[in-house]
Amino acid sequence: QVQLVESGGGLVQAGGSLRLSCAASGRTFSTYAMGWFRQRPGKEREFVAGISWSESNIEYADSVKGRFTISRDNAKNTMYLQMNRLKPEDTAVYYCAVPNYPRSYRYTYWGQGTQVTVSS
Repeated sequence: QVQLVESGGGLVQAGGSLRLSCAASGRTFSTYAMGWFRQRPGKEREFVAGISWSESNIEYADSVKGRFTISRDNAKNTMYLQMNRLKPEDTAVYYCAVPNYPRSYRYTYWGQGTQVTVSS
C-alpha cells in the first residue's frame, strides 16, 4: 500500500526558509514522477512543483519560481522542497503526491499534508 508522509512544516517569519520532506513507501518510486501541491486558506489545492523520475524534467508554479527548489533521493524514496524567501502568501497546507503508474503525471496518491505558516 502506497503511503506518503510529509514533514518539515512549521511557523517561520517572512523571508525565512523551511525544508519539507516527503517519505514514500509501498513501492520503489525511482520510475515515478513526484509532486508538491498546496492548499491556501479559502483556496483550492494548487500545483507547486513537480519532478520527473530521472530529475530531467522539473516544473514550478510561477508564484514560487526562484524561491523554491524541488529535489529527490531515489535511494531513500524521499522528495524534498526547499523553500526560501518565504512570504505570508505561502501559508498553506503542503501535500506531496505521486501517480499510480510509472512515467505518469496523473497524481493519485496524496499525503496527509504539513502546515506551513509564514508570519509577516
